Amino acid sequence: MSDHLHFFATLREDLEAARNRDPAARSLAEVALGYPGVHAVWVYRLAHRMWHRPGLRLPARLISQLARAVTGIEIHPGARLGRRLFIDHGMGVVVGETAEVGDDVVLFHGSTLGGKSMRHGKRHPTLGDDVVVGAGAKVLGPVWIGAGAQIGANAVVIHDVPPGAIAVGVPATIRLRSAAAPFDVEIDDPAIYI
Repeated sequence: MSDHLHFFATLREDLEAARNRDPAARSLAEVALGYPGVHAVWVYRLAHRMWHRPGLRLPARLISQLARAVTGIEIHPGARLGRRLFIDHGMGVVVGETAEVGDDVVLFHGSTLGGKSMRHGKRHPTLGDDVVVGAGAKVLGPVWIGAGAQIGANAVVIHDVPPGAIAVGVPATIRLRSAAAPFDVEIDDPAIYI
C-alpha cells in the first residue's frame, strides 16, 4: 500500500473508532463533521508527518496550534500516537511532545499527558494499548501505563501503572483486578472512586 493510501486508511480507522466507541454517534458523516476529537487527531497525523520532514517543524507547530484554537485539544506534533485513538468530547486534552500512546486508547475531556519538568529528553507518559484515561485525569512525567489500564476521572498519576490496573485519586493509588474476574461496573469502574 502506498504511503498516501496508508495515511488515508489510518484516517478512516480514526473515524470508525470514534463511531464504534461513542454510543451517541449515529453515523460516520456525523463523526467526520462534528467530532473535534477526530479533527484534532487528523490534524495531528498531518502535523506529525511534517514534523519528521526537514524544514517543516515550524509549519507543523503552527498547524497544531491552529487545531488547538479550533478544537480545544492540544497535541504536540512530536508525540507518537497509535492507531484508533478516540478523544471523547476533547476540550482541554493536552498531549506533550514526548508522549507515546498505544493503539485503541481513549482519552476523555480535560485529560493531560504532561511533563513534570522542563528538562530535555523523555518527559511525558507512555500509554500501552487499550488504556482509558478518565475526564480531568493528569498523567505526568515519563511514567509507563500498562496495556488495559484505566485512569480514573481527576486522578493524578505520577508513578507507573501495571497492565490491567485501575489508578484513582490524588495522588493516584493502584487497584489490581484479577484477570479471571469479570468486569463489574459497581466495583471496577474507575469513575465511582472520585
